[in-house]
Amino acid sequence: MYHYDPQTALEELSEDAMLPHPVHVRDMIVRSRLKPDQAMELNRKFQDYLHAFGDAQATVKPILEQLAKAERK
Repeated sequence: MYHYDPQTALEELSEDAMLPHPVHVRDMIVRSRLKPDQAMELNRKFQDYLHAFGDAQATVKPILEQLAKAERK
C-alpha cells in the first residue's frame, strides 16, 4: 500500500495524478529515519501540503456536488 511506501506513492503520483492523503504522508515522515533538521524541514513542507490539500478538497466539493445532482436528474 502506497501510504507506507514513499516510492510507490511517488510512482502513483506520476502515473495517476493522485495525491496521497495527508495522513499517509505524515505517517511516511514519522516512519522515516530523519535527522531533526530534516524532520523539521519536511514538517514545514507538509504543513503547506496539508493546506493545499484542504484547499483542493474545498474547490472540488461543489463541482462534485453539482455533478452528482445532475446525475440524479
